[in-house]
Formats: sequence, structure tokens, C-alpha cells
Amino acid sequence: MTPASANPTPASPSPVHPSRVRVIHPGGGRDTTGPGPVVYWMLRDQRLADNWALLHAAGLAAAAVPAAPVAIAFAMFPRPFLLSACRRQLGFLLRGLRHLAADARARGLPFFFLEDGPAAVPTLVRRLGASTLVADFSPLRPVREALDAVVRDLRRDAPGVAVHQVDAHNVVPVWAASGKLEYSAKTLRGKMNKVMDDYLVEYPEMPLTAQWNMEMPEEVDWDALIDRVFSEAENVPEIDWCEPGEAAAMEVLLGSKDGFLTKRIKSYEADRNDPTKPRALSCLSPYLHFGQISAQRCALEAKRRRHLSPKSVDAFLEELIIRRELADNFCYYQPHYDSLAGAWEWARKTLMEHAADRREHIYTREQLENAKTSDPLWNASQLEMVHHGKMHGFMRMYWAKKILEWTNGPEEALSVAIYLNDKYHIDGRDPSGYVGCMWSICGLHDQGWKERPVFGKIRYMNYAGCKRKFNVDAYISYVKRLVAQSKKRKAGESLDSEAKQSKP
Repeated sequence: MTPASANPTPASPSPVHPSRVRVIHPGGGRDTTGPGPVVYWMLRDQRLADNWALLHAAGLAAAAVPAAPVAIAFAMFPRPFLLSACRRQLGFLLRGLRHLAADARARGLPFFFLEDGPAAVPTLVRRLGASTLVADFSPLRPVREALDAVVRDLRRDAPGVAVHQVDAHNVVPVWAASGKLEYSAKTLRGKMNKVMDDYLVEYPEMPLTAQWNMEMPEEVDWDALIDRVFSEAENVPEIDWCEPGEAAAMEVLLGSKDGFLTKRIKSYEADRNDPTKPRALSCLSPYLHFGQISAQRCALEAKRRRHLSPKSVDAFLEELIIRRELADNFCYYQPHYDSLAGAWEWARKTLMEHAADRREHIYTREQLENAKTSDPLWNASQLEMVHHGKMHGFMRMYWAKKILEWTNGPEEALSVAIYLNDKYHIDGRDPSGYVGCMWSICGLHDQGWKERPVFGKIRYMNYAGCKRKFNVDAYISYVKRLVAQSKKRKAGESLDSEAKQSKP
């Protein structure tokens, strides 16, 4: 493992549970007249509230003698990390950061936007004379590699700067939940439940730090930035059914008009697996993916309301905590989290034994992307993802399993599923997305089932099974309405754009 992926020593005391924080590089040996600022390198958790990484950074700054100030830095990852990230995901990210930057300014927290990417982080740290860099956590390879590169740079050119990492995304930090790759939700659940009460606690107030009186961040022209990023990104249109930002996320969770926990939670347990009832779902996945809301905040608020709907709250907490964090466990401990090499041995064996089996249909990636198959239900699920930016969770399973059935082998099937998932889902490029594809196609976190052609012992799903579970025709009609609305909106946006360009 690379340095930032090893098992560093625990951090010094702070408002944060000590095992949530890891010291990647201890720093020390500085020869200065006073403590330098603490820089929080925001990666995965794009919020000010309920953020353990920011709280830890503020705690370090407040504990310095005299107290030091805190700054926030966000570095845009360049291609190829963005891979198939399109206007849909990039727009949501940048518009959320626009809100965050304004909120940070109102709270006296400088927000440095580094358009040149992670390579600019060490330069900023040295220029500010920082004492510590605090980074939050992601299990995905590109982020871990970027953190390793930053640590190497600082060790070489600024060895006195300490580097800490905080898992602010998971309720139970991934390295505290388990020290190894877990086989299933059952094996992880028992470990997490033993320590859950240690971590699922209310957030403290942010420690008081020194006022920022150093270099001020450059003003970001957000409109120009978004236009510039969009000019280089693939034109997958943005969505309009959820607004980015922390305030919007809290409205979806607790809003008085249509909040999940305040208005919709009661139907979750009974209806969450019915694609014709999308309002039964939380609709929080975009905010959780971009870190615009804390999973821990969602869990705390759900537990407070458990008496109102115990079964639904318990089902929600299972998905929010156990299943989400099982995905992080897999991507953290399995470097091949997005390839057949990451599957269990029994799954690889059965898939390869059936790789050459005759398929009734073979579709190209282009045909699949354009929903040109003989299955109207599958086509509807693909169109829901393309036009709505989110496919119902039950349909994601059916969708991926049919890709296995309709391509030339499991490697191609997994590659196509991940490509489409990452390109069109607003929450693409996420551990849960990779694990969802791996579960559907490679039997991850599952068991062997009755052997059959193409699938081998991988769990099978078909059209008839879907008809028994929900009203297939109603789902197809629902998606048709979504597509019509999407096309109407895009036509209106195109007319607006043409009108703006024609103005003198």
C-alpha cells in the first residue's frame, strides 16, 4: 500500500473521536515565530455543517498557542479522474460549492478554489506557512493516489507540515469498522453494531479559532468557471429535480413541505422496492454522494423519529449505514473494486465457465446506451437514468443483470454497466455504484444460486419476476412522462440559449 493507505498512528486529542482521525505524516520540527494555519483540504465532504474533518481542523487550530486560523481548500480533479463525469455531475458539484463558498465567507472561513487540481495543494500549504493539512477520506483509487502524491510532495519540500486524514463520510470510520475485506452485510453488521454507539453521536460546536488575517482567496467567477468546465465536459444535461447545496439537502431530509423524515418516511419500508412509487425513496443520494449532507446527521434525525415509524426507520438506517459503509469497505480493501478481478473466486470461476454460452441477444454499448433493446422494461430503466439522472434502486439490479445477459462476457458487461452508471447517474463514480454493478454481475456480497446458462451461479432476474413484484406497465408509463418532460425542458433551454446569442 502507498503511504496514505497504510495504517498511520492516531491523531492528537480534538473534538473528534480519536480513531476517526489518522496521522499520515506527523510533521514537527518547525522553526517559526508562531503556529501556522490549519488547512482543510475538502475532497468528498463538501459541507460546513456536521463535518468531522472541518471540526478536527478547527480543533487543532484552537489548541495551538496562540490559537491559529483555519482555511478550506477545494481542488478540482482533472481528467482522467473525472472520466465520464459530465455536465450533469459537474454542474451539481460546482453549484453546490458556490453556495458553500458564500457560506464560508459569511462565517469568516477563507475558501480557496484550486482549479489546477490536487497538485496545487502543497503549493498553497507552503505559501500559507500551514502547520497541518487535514484531508477527508475516499476509498477510490484516484483520490487515494492524489493524497499520496500530496504527502510525498510535503514530506520532501515541507517536512514540518503534519498531514491528518479524517473519515467524515461514514458513521463508523472505514478502518474502525473492520480491518479487512468483509464478505457480506451480515459479517460487517455485527462488527459495526458493537461500536455504533461510540460514533453515532451528536456533533459538537465548532471550536473557536483565530481570525483569518493572511492571504485572501481569489474571487471565483462561478458563472465563467461553470461555462469553462462545461466547454470541456460531455453534454449530459443537468437535472432539475434536486437543487445542490447544504440548505437544499436539509430541506429534502427535514423540510416541512416534502421532507423525507417529516412527510414520506412511513411508506419507505413497504414501498421502497416498487419502481412505480419513487416518492417512497429518500432522494438523498446526490447529497450523500457529494457530501452536501452528512449520513450521520440523517441517521441521528431518523433515530429521533423512530417511534413514528419503527420499521421504515430501521430499513432506512440499514441502507444508509450498513449497506453504504459495506461499499466503502469493499472499495477500500479491494483495489480491483471495478473489475472482474475483484470478484470472489467462486463468482469468477462460474462466470468464466459460462462466458462462451450462447446469448439470445447481443447488444453493443451504443445500442444499450440508446435504449435500443427488445425489452421495454429495460429500455425504460435506461431512459430513466439518461433523462432523470437517477434510476430506481430495484431497477438498477435488473438493468445490470440484463447487461450481463446481453454482452459478450462478464468483463464487457461490467465495463459497460460502470460506464453507463458513471456517465448518467447524478451519483456516479461512487463506491455504492461500483458495488451495485459488482453485486449484480459478479455476485459480490451474495451467494451462489442455481446454475443456469450465461449467469452460472450468479443470482438471476427476469421480466416475469419483475411483473410479479410491481406494475411494469405503470413504470414504463411513468418513465415516458419523465422523458417527455425532459425533452420539453431541453427544448426550452435551447430556445433560451439561442435568444441570448442573438442579442446584440
